[in-house]
Amino acid sequence: MKIKKNDILTVDKYIHEALYNRRSGYYIKANPFGKSGDYITAPNISILFSEMIAIWIILFWENLKRPKKFNLIELGAGNGEMIKQIIKTFDRFLSFKNSCKINILEKSIYLKKIQKQKLKNKNIKWLKNLNEVSNIPSIFIGNEFFDALPIKQFIKKNNKWYERNVKFFKLNRPKFIDVLIDIKKFEKKIGFKISHKQKFIEYSPLAIEYLKIISKKINSNNGGILIIDYGYWGKNMKNTLKSISNHKFENVLNNFSKSDITYNLSFKLIEKILKKFNLKVNGMTNQKNFLINLGILKRAEIISKNLPFSKKADIYFRVKRLIDKHSMGEIFKVMLGTKKNVNFQTGFVN
Repeated sequence: MKIKKNDILTVDKYIHEALYNRRSGYYIKANPFGKSGDYITAPNISILFSEMIAIWIILFWENLKRPKKFNLIELGAGNGEMIKQIIKTFDRFLSFKNSCKINILEKSIYLKKIQKQKLKNKNIKWLKNLNEVSNIPSIFIGNEFFDALPIKQFIKKNNKWYERNVKFFKLNRPKFIDVLIDIKKFEKKIGFKISHKQKFIEYSPLAIEYLKIISKKINSNNGGILIIDYGYWGKNMKNTLKSISNHKFENVLNNFSKSDITYNLSFKLIEKILKKFNLKVNGMTNQKNFLINLGILKRAEIISKNLPFSKKADIYFRVKRLIDKHSMGEIFKVMLGTKKNVNFQTGFVN
């Protein structure tokens, strides 16, 4: 859509236009990753991150009794670096590799081109939507996927609920405005009482849609979903909406379509949604514990054993970024959802 003066958009529509507009959207026209982009993700910091995820996938497949055919679906593959390294690890496990059908769900046409170039000659299916996932056991991996989805925001003032909107008073100067809504009518529409004991609501309608389809696939065919993302455990939702440009935080209303817009997931809300769709939460922890439990430090020690000091230091510096509490170690959370009869806590407990 073309935005005009005095247009009013709900926050999720504003984010969608900023990120995914077919002509001008942030994710449509540029590569946001790396030093020359606006932010860097764990797979681009160290290949050891992707190796740990690959090992976790293989162990989970074994827990599922080694199905002869199963799907691995990466939700939003970014620049393709994680799945590239995961496939390299899979090459060492032939019986597993022969069972695995790799799929990618990617909305950005620009990033899909980068992925296809990086992953050429690999047997990968790019999905148009999750309904295309075949009916065999499926393992879904979402690393920084859900935080890129548009969100709605609601605020409670004087016992009344308002939905946050963005009004373009001037085309280059949008402002937030709050519009009164009937919260009970809204909750009836989405199917659960999202406002219970809350003063602020921040959630993604698209995330619920994806999790509904994913849960149905898992319940019908077995498998699970591993979610790794910015987030918090607290029961009370809060305003975490932010914009990132050139590795720095910006005002969300500045640089429309020229910077990333993201938020921190309420993992308590994700847990409620998974349970609503009859999945069991098998594990919840932070990225630091998850990677250490999977053996990232031991792996770093092995591969750096005979390397010169400078290369050894680089490996450990990169691992530290992944697990340090002042970096990604604690702000990133990890959650596994499975069928109710599955018991698998590798990575979540020592």
